[in-house]
Amino acid sequence: MSESILIKQATLVNEGQQKVVDVLIKNGRFEKIASEITTGADREIDAGGLHLLPGMIDDQVHFREPGLTHKGDIATESRAAVAGGITSYMEMPNVNPATLTHEALEDKYTRASGKSLANFAFYLGASNDNLEQIKSLDPNAACGVKVFMGASTGNMLVDDTQVLEGIFSSSPVLIATHCEDTPMIAENEEKARQQYGEEVPIGMHPDIRSREACYKSSALAVELARKFGTQLHVLHITTAEELDHFTKGDLEGKSITGEACVHHLFFNSDDYEQRGTLIKCNPSVKLASDQQAILQAVNDGRIDIIATDHAPHTWEEKQNTYFKAPAGLPLVQDALLSLLEHYHNETFSLELIVAKTSHNVARRYQVAERGYVREGYWADCVLVDLNAKTLATKERVMSKCGWTPFEGYEFRSTITHTVINGNLMYEKGQIITDIKGQRLGFNRR
Repeated sequence: MSESILIKQATLVNEGQQKVVDVLIKNGRFEKIASEITTGADREIDAGGLHLLPGMIDDQVHFREPGLTHKGDIATESRAAVAGGITSYMEMPNVNPATLTHEALEDKYTRASGKSLANFAFYLGASNDNLEQIKSLDPNAACGVKVFMGASTGNMLVDDTQVLEGIFSSSPVLIATHCEDTPMIAENEEKARQQYGEEVPIGMHPDIRSREACYKSSALAVELARKFGTQLHVLHITTAEELDHFTKGDLEGKSITGEACVHHLFFNSDDYEQRGTLIKCNPSVKLASDQQAILQAVNDGRIDIIATDHAPHTWEEKQNTYFKAPAGLPLVQDALLSLLEHYHNETFSLELIVAKTSHNVARRYQVAERGYVREGYWADCVLVDLNAKTLATKERVMSKCGWTPFEGYEFRSTITHTVINGNLMYEKGQIITDIKGQRLGFNRR
């Protein structure tokens, strides 16, 4: 049984509004939300001057377990997520062995139940030869089906047109896609090798993982979704052109949705000179004009969700030359802080950040009883101080890899507390309990 918590005089940011409230948390849930609560509790938090947000639900992370645990694992990466105000996550299938069967999927749930500090769900991966596994999937057993319509690890590239049509026509759950065209990328890589050998400048990454490769692949995904009436969610949009695939406005009624990742909102191609392979990711960080277009699309509703694509690699791996340095960034601990920078820059409102990182994720994935601060819902929330700074340094990194792409940047906000299932998990720089998170439930038939 979790202890009761009374949060006093927090500025609640929830469902498009801000108001100063007291929040009573009891038996793991939000018991009461009111202007004043006089009921006692086991623990009281004076939140005057702090903002209370629903915990971030990150629908795109790579925690590297099983098989790649020298980079990260469920225990270490969920700790970093909790420190970053992420209370629930949805983890990707490109591990070793890949999550391509119902048995592999349940194995990950078993692992997480004993290790994860945050709440969790997992994707079933798609390949050219597991269509029957997808068709027979229990809709409540996975957050979605992940389709790599571009280069990936192992045998997870789905490039058989007949299989793609089978997946899009028969998946019982939302399909989330990574969209880059592999043949175009391979051609660009060969041209770069001919010119530079192994010493390709990192600044060429957005030319190799090109905008044309992104657009061609995402256009195919949208075309298939429209043909078959599929619930499609296109992950990590990086180009201005791709935004034309999506409609403005609220999430309600959409069957095709788009996502942006925190690093594509924060960095652009000008940052390769300083950050180098540390910001090498797929799809690539592109032009400042693309960054600005995506920021605008978050505001006008063409982008419905913001996530991380957290993908840790070791520092040593990242020091390699262009082709050998792996793609991916550790992001969960600083994701919310980076988004709050856009609030400080007057680009995003706090209400918008909450909608894109909590409300809309719960709505799009039909997550049960989470994503909002509502009486009766599971108590997943985060307190932030918008007037206290946080310096990004490797010393504070909780991910196993031990580095951050934001090294040296001073965020203008601080995460002070994270509550998960009614348990105070993180307080003022420290994980204070090892109580485990829960498997996410879904409102699906």
